Amino acid sequence: MTDVLLCVGNSMMGDDGAGPLLAEMCAANPVGSWQVIDGGSAPENDVVAIRELKPARLLIVDATDMGLNPGEIRVVDPDDIAEMFLMTTHNMPLNYLVDQLKEDVGEVIFLGIQPDIVGFYYPMTPPVKTAVESIYQRLAGWQGQGGFDKL
Repeated sequence: MTDVLLCVGNSMMGDDGAGPLLAEMCAANPVGSWQVIDGGSAPENDVVAIRELKPARLLIVDATDMGLNPGEIRVVDPDDIAEMFLMTTHNMPLNYLVDQLKEDVGEVIFLGIQPDIVGFYYPMTPPVKTAVESIYQRLAGWQGQGGFDKL
C-alpha cells in the first residue's frame, strides 16, 4: 500500500513555504515509503494523481494559522478544517481537497505548522524551519499521527 505526503504552500511567501521545503528535503533524501507530491499553492490540481495512487494514508502538511506559537505543529481533524476557518493562502480551501479524496484514500491526516510571517519575499523563520525538520525526521518511522498533538 502506498502512503502519500502532500506538501502544500508557496515558497515565495515566508513561512507558507513549509510544505515545499519538506518536499525538497524528501526529494534530496527520501525517507520511508512515502510518495511525495509538492502541491504548491494549488494542491487541488493533484487530486487525480492522488486518486490514481489510491493511498492507504494521505499526510497533508501545510502552514496553517491556528493561533499558536510560531513553529508549533498540530494534527487537525480534516472534518474541522472548514468549520475552523483556518487561514490559508491557497486557491481553494483544503477541506474541498479532502472531500474530493475521501472515497479513494484510507486515512487523511492534516498536519498544520503555525507560521509567524507569511508575506512575499520574506524568508522562512527559524521556528517553522525547525518544525519542518521535525516532521521530516519522523517520516521514516511514522506511526498513527506521527506523535503530534491534536489541535
